[in-house]
Amino acid sequence: MKNNSFKKLIGQLHLWLGLSSGIIVFIIAITGCLYAFQEEIQNITEEYRFVEKENKPFLPPSQLEQIARKELPGKALHAVKYNGGEKSAEAIFFHYEPTYYHIVYINPYTGKVLETANMEEGFFRFILDGHFYLWLPPEIGQPVVASFTLIFLTLLLSGLYLWYPRNKNATKQRFRFKWKKDTKWKRKNYDLHNITGFYVLLIALIFAITGLVWGFQWFAYSYYTTLGGEKSLIYEDPISTKKAVQPYKPLDKIWALMQKEYPTAKSIEVHPPENDSTSIAANANSEEGTFWKTDYRYFDQYTLEEKEVTHIYGKYGNAGVADKLMRMNYDLHTGAVFGLAGKIFAFLISLLIATLPISGFYIWWGRNKKKKNEVEI
Repeated sequence: MKNNSFKKLIGQLHLWLGLSSGIIVFIIAITGCLYAFQEEIQNITEEYRFVEKENKPFLPPSQLEQIARKELPGKALHAVKYNGGEKSAEAIFFHYEPTYYHIVYINPYTGKVLETANMEEGFFRFILDGHFYLWLPPEIGQPVVASFTLIFLTLLLSGLYLWYPRNKNATKQRFRFKWKKDTKWKRKNYDLHNITGFYVLLIALIFAITGLVWGFQWFAYSYYTTLGGEKSLIYEDPISTKKAVQPYKPLDKIWALMQKEYPTAKSIEVHPPENDSTSIAANANSEEGTFWKTDYRYFDQYTLEEKEVTHIYGKYGNAGVADKLMRMNYDLHTGAVFGLAGKIFAFLISLLIATLPISGFYIWWGRNKKKKNEVEI
């Protein structure tokens, strides 16, 4: 009797949380679907991302910096990124307040500007804003999305409890669709909700947890420390010792060092120091399409001495299991950690997740309508 009462309570919790969050869960899932192949689609539609490979060296970052600054005078240059011999170099201009995000695409062999793109505009930016903020101002939309993601996690766990079969006969109906010609639509919809919910559960949990890592600092810290992590999750540039004279073209020297130490890297990125007391940050990514194996390194802008950091964004070889999982968060969320197949799988699971609020609503609507008809009779 107690078990039935508890199950009824969980059922009510699942019902009302589902009804109150259904439209938001649907939007987050659908925008996730639409964003899944953003990189692949842009590579096809945006020709300026590619260049013809030439048998000569790239222009150094100091030259690309000069070229890019002429395109966007007065903007803060965040980084110069080299993407290999067949892709454009990127001069990335990014700032929080005032907020802007531009990329100047440059031929790394000739210095020709191929495109200046405003990354705050366009279809995929619209989709991303919906996924992260529900198209609300970020300071409002971000905590709203995070809160509904927490509700979604509760729905997944309560749904698993409700799904769990009480006997062998019920078990047969929990794993497979067993529809006959005369099976009613209500039964089919009920099975769609329960069986689909079970099969997407594991990946949906990964989506929810990785989303909450971005959504709430307390969740990210709890998740990381539970995994055994001991480093800081807050990115900080090491301090450079101020001196009167800087070395000649320090950005070029760090870039040359990174090229030498990472000859097979898919991309190398160097960051000009933000002010006279921060370091030159540089990173090299050994894989294309993911980020978690990136080596992040930091150098004093005056002495070029390498600086170690206490946060998780250091050398990949120094990362523990918890550090790697945190660094992998984006690649897990998008499925990119498993390559194109992972993205396709993530797309399909997101699409199925989007059906759950719909099928759940019709379960409630059907029962409510039945009760109403019984009262009228």
